Formats: sequence, C-alpha cells, structure tokens
Amino acid sequence: MITPRVPKSTYRLQITPTSDLHRAATLVPYLVRLGVDWAYLSPILESEPGSDHGYDVVDHGRTDTARGGRAGLAEFADAAHGAGLGVLADIVPNHVGVATPKHSLWWWDVLSNGRDSEFAGAFDIDWDFGHGRVRVPILGDGDTELDALQVVGDELHYYDHHFPLATGTGAGTPRQVHDRQHYELVNYRRADAELNYRRFFAVSTLAGIRVELPAVFAASHAEIKAWFDHGWVDGLRVDHPDGLADPAGYLRDLRALLGERYVLVEKILEGDERLPADWECHGTTGYDALAVLDRLFVDPSAEAVLDDLDADLRGGSFVDWERMTGGTKRAVADGILRAEVLRLARLVPHIAGADDAIAELLSSFAVYRTYLPDGYGDLEAALATATARRPRLAHVIAEVGEALRDRQHEFSRRFQQTSGMVMAKGVEDCAFYRWSRLTSLTEVGAEPTEFALSPTRFHEIQALRAASTPHTMTTLSTHDTKRGEDVRARIAAIAEIPEEWAEAVHQWNRYAPLSDGPLANLLWQAIVGAWPSDRERLHAYAEKASREAGNSTRWIDPATDFEASMHALVDAAFDDRRLHDSITATVQRLTAAGWSNSLSAKLLQILGPGVPDVYQGTELWENSLVDPDNRRRVDHSIADALLQRLDAGWRPVVDGTGAVKLLVTSRALRLRRDRPELLAGYAPLIATGVAADHLVAFDRGGAIAVGTRLPVGLAAGGGWHDTWLTLPPGSWRDGLDTGSTTTISGGVRVADLLTDYPVALLVRED
Repeated sequence: MITPRVPKSTYRLQITPTSDLHRAATLVPYLVRLGVDWAYLSPILESEPGSDHGYDVVDHGRTDTARGGRAGLAEFADAAHGAGLGVLADIVPNHVGVATPKHSLWWWDVLSNGRDSEFAGAFDIDWDFGHGRVRVPILGDGDTELDALQVVGDELHYYDHHFPLATGTGAGTPRQVHDRQHYELVNYRRADAELNYRRFFAVSTLAGIRVELPAVFAASHAEIKAWFDHGWVDGLRVDHPDGLADPAGYLRDLRALLGERYVLVEKILEGDERLPADWECHGTTGYDALAVLDRLFVDPSAEAVLDDLDADLRGGSFVDWERMTGGTKRAVADGILRAEVLRLARLVPHIAGADDAIAELLSSFAVYRTYLPDGYGDLEAALATATARRPRLAHVIAEVGEALRDRQHEFSRRFQQTSGMVMAKGVEDCAFYRWSRLTSLTEVGAEPTEFALSPTRFHEIQALRAASTPHTMTTLSTHDTKRGEDVRARIAAIAEIPEEWAEAVHQWNRYAPLSDGPLANLLWQAIVGAWPSDRERLHAYAEKASREAGNSTRWIDPATDFEASMHALVDAAFDDRRLHDSITATVQRLTAAGWSNSLSAKLLQILGPGVPDVYQGTELWENSLVDPDNRRRVDHSIADALLQRLDAGWRPVVDGTGAVKLLVTSRALRLRRDRPELLAGYAPLIATGVAADHLVAFDRGGAIAVGTRLPVGLAAGGGWHDTWLTLPPGSWRDGLDTGSTTTISGGVRVADLLTDYPVALLVRED
C-alpha cells in the first residue's frame, strides 16, 4: 500500500488553452524559488472548447488537448517531480459539459440513441417525465422557433447548435424530423420547471452523471487512473462532492482505485459542522479557514454603525439574515430549481402537496446537505424550522420527513443531492449579493452574521485544526471567491472608519444615484476595494452582482433602465471629477491598512495549521473580483524578477509593487518546506501592554508568526507604546531578513519588532 505524500503547501495554477501545461512546466523553477511544495492544477480533462475553467468536462477518457494533453501533463509532471514538487489535480466527478453536444462524447450518444444508448444509465434522466425524450432547453422565445430548424446531413441544426439524428429519422420536414428524435428542443425558459435531467445547480449545460454506478465510475476515472499509473499526479482535489449520490462511497471507491493518496474535497462547512467521519479524505479546500482569517481583521465596534447604514439604504428597515436567506432559498426552490423539486415530488406520489413541503424543507437547512445517517440532527432541525414557518403544512412536512429517514429510498438520496443546490444558489449566489453591510464577510463558506473574531477565538480554532485536521487545505483566494484576498483586506478596513464610510456612501449616492441602496453599497465597496481598476472589469462585475442579487434586475429579462443607471454609476467613478477624487481619497485612507491586513493574513495562513494554498498571482497584490475576473492570466515574470532581487538582499518597503507580500510569502513557504520540524505544534503568544489587542501571534514549535490587526485604530492610538511580546525559550532570528545574524530572546518590544513591517517571522536558532 502506498503511503500518501502530504504537501507542505500548494500553489494553484489555472490551466487554460492560453496558459497550458507546457507553459506551466516553464514556471516550475519559479515555484521552487518561491518555496512551493506542490503544484495544484485546475481541471485538465477534455472540456468544452474555449472553457476558461475546465469544469465542463466533455470526455473523461482524455487529458484536454487544448490544455496540453498527455504530452503536456507528462512534461509538467517531469519538471515538477524533477524539482521535488508534488502534483495535485482538480477533478469533476459530478457532471459533464453538454453545451456543445457534438463535443460531449456520452451526451451525443444519448441524444442519438435515447434509452438504448450505452451511456443512458450514466445520466440522471427521468425518461418517463419526458415521454421518453431528453428535454434540451435551447429554443428562443416565440412560437415559430422550430421553423429555424434545418436538417444538414445526419444532423439537426438550430442556428449554431447541432444535434444528432437517430438512424432512419432524417426524412421529412425539419419539424417532423425533430419530433422523431430521442430529445425534444424546448424553450430555454422551461428549464426551471420542466427539465428532466439532473444538472449542476441551475446550469443546464452541465448534466449530472451517476458515479455511484461501478461502470460509470470506472469509465469516468479511467484517464485519472492513468495519471497515477504513469506517475504524473500525486493527489486529487474533488469538486462538488455534495452533488454525488453517496460522497462517502465515492471516496471509498476512489481510494480502492488509486490507493492511499492525498485527497481533498471542495466542501463548504457551516458553523461548527465537521466532515463526516467516514469520508476517506484529508480535509477540505479551505473556505472555513478563509472565513476565520477574514474576521480576525474586522473591528467589532463598527457593527452597529454599518447596520444602521444598511438599514438606511433599505429605507429604514433592518434585514434579518435568517429571514432573508429563507426567502432567497425558497425563491430558488420555486424558481430556477423548480424542476428538481418536482422530480422529488414525483418520487413520493402518495404525499399530497409534497412539492410545497419539499421546497419549504429545502429552504430550511442550515447546512448544505445531510449525509445520512450522519446529519440526522441537521435533518430534524430543518424539519422543525420548516414546520414553524408553515404550521398549516406540518402534516405534509412530517410525511416528507418520514420518507427522508428511509435512507434506502431514492427520494432520500435525491433530496440530499438537491439541498446543497438550493443553499448554493439561494445564499452564496444571491443573498451574498444582497447583504452588503461589509462585503469582505460575504464569502463562500462564511457566515455573514458573524461580524468579527477575537484573537482568543482565532487561537481556539487554529489549535483545533492543528489537532484534528492537520492536513486540510487553508486558503485566502480561489477561483470561486467573490473577491480576492487583497480586495477583502482593504474592505475589512472600512470597519475601522464606519462613520466616514457612511458619510462617503451617502455623498456618492448623490453624485451617482441608484434606486437599489444595498447594491450601491456593494458596488462602492467593490470599486474602493479593487481600485485602481479598469471600467470594463467593474462593469462586468456590476452586471453579475446585480443579476445574482436579483432584487432590481435578473439574468433572464434584465431591467434595462435599472442596469443603465447602474452602469452610469460605474462610469461616474471614472468620469465625474468630484466622485473620482472622493473615491481616490477614501482609497488612500484605506490602502495602508489594507496592506497591513493582507500581509498579516498571508503570514498567519501560510504558517498556520493545515496545508496553505497560494492562488496564482496572490504572492503580489492582486485586486480580482468574482469569476471570471479572478481567472485572468498571471504574468509570473513580474514576481520572478522581484524575487530575484529579494534573494540578492533587497529589503523592500511596503508599497504598490507588492514586493513585501512576495517577501512574506516566499520566506514563509520556504520555511514550511525546508524546516517542517519547526511547525509541529501550536501555541498562542499573548502580548501585554496598551496595544496588546492589536497583535496576534503564535508559535508553531520553532517558527513564530506575528501579525497586526486593526491598524487604523493602532495608528490613531499612537502606535504600540510599551506593548511587549514574551517569546518562548531560546534564541530567535528574523526570518524575513535571512542575511541578519542578530538574535533576540526572552521578549521584545513590539514597536522594535515591527519597525519596518506590520508582520514578523521569527525562527528559533538551534
């Protein structure tokens, strides 16, 4: 049996057709100099042509040609392994891309042959509901859309969309030909309520597959197994396990196929939720760690002021988070995921009114899903919540609950697959864009009502991670974060000047009025957080954020007048001199504090318990917003040149180059890689003195991380004064200045320790 190699750190590379595996191989020398232990690749199986993310796999039997193919993977793996790096690959077991059917190997065959296709069982299709046909929501509005169909050879064309013809069905008018097929082309609006195949969330171009079936598992993992057989890949990140019928069973199958490997799951944990004990993996991809670090740098005293601003922008009304999310989740269950609710209801035909009760129950979960028998407590809590909300529906909810407790029932299994969809679309993709009092807190895996975190609580969570999940991933930025780490770090500093911020928002709303006050607040925070930016990126962000929020406009039938005023707001930030100057002044007010927050979070993350991931480009300042903005190509040559200067002895200042962030990142990563024995424990270090609450520090057993929190308040109070940090026994040297031979012991005045930077890395001398 293989003993899994566990990474000391990872570096996420977004592999795309324009930044492929061959290019990634050329980055290996830079990653080694940076201090990385493993390279972490975005999905590399064959995906939809032009995909910038790779989660729309179209052929599980092929490494993506456009991303470099097997040759590129072999080249990259040889370079990485030759330099001592491990390779972690992201895989997508839940679904396949079907946007272009001809490219989707299995889907094309199902459309061609229907139930007789060898791949028919691979998909979650309710054939009876579709009268034996797969419903494909592609047609535009109007009764004459089918008149646009054309028969071209052995294909049926609808504009640029091409579909196969079943054998012997090509004679007659295009409509007649269409009506003979194993699929039915329907209006795109019908997907929400009438789709008859499982999909990824509400994305009709991503069709769910049934990896719980041994044949489907084997076929969809054949190429993945080949990566390990060839020695190219060392570990896996598993995307969206909540969509699987049996996540624990899937992980057991994965281990049986590949042996003991390092495996992470992309799983969002809510509150005190923990991974089920029977999941054979090393942990999550780190959203829980991100949420903890974000809150450490928020001033709790600002909560009331920012609440008042939020209420004022809503016309004087306070919004309760639980009530808001209950409503957004219910809207999702009744709207874009209505088809999934109705499919569940068809599985319990003996329960009258089941669809209403199912939708209410799906809207009542505080976690993404249950994993029965684990999670019975979450199920019971959701049943109680749903019953309290809808007492007249209590008997129906109770009947639904009884059916769900039967884990062998298909209804129970499918319900578990569906609850996470409702949570994701109702909360992170909707409510997170409506709850805008401090948007650094509305991040995937976070609880926005938890406003701030004390150092004491931070240390408790860190110690628990060190003891219980030492190999789980930690992160600050991902391809899914709503805002990059440096944007959030600057936004967090708003909590140190809440009155100034409220005054600025009211002023800016007069300069560029928008009828949706909470959205305006969200946009002002995004503009300030990402400034300087270009208007195209901010326009794209505003459009996505407003449509996800769904209050004033939406993806389908957008409100053109509202969106015009919203885009005018973005333009005014650049073109209205009064507004531009005021925004610039606010940015200048927050920039240094944002840098301090960012440097501190980075050091605490990299040296903290778990396996830290550095998302591509975040070793420098990086002002990305939500995807696809955060998937832009990174020019690593800039950081490489700066790193060479640092290694030659350059001591940078904290400025716009981001060189100091690169210094902190590289020195912390190298320490993890080269001196792992110094990071074997966890002990909080407590400062004393007037500014002690502004310091957070811990000792990992020979490596000490020191960070600054609430820097605006620290400066307003006159600095560190007599604040003192007592060090563990031994002599300690500056880990950020590798050329220094000076050591300290016993204790140190914080003002002396943090003279140049808001962070310090101390290494015990042997």
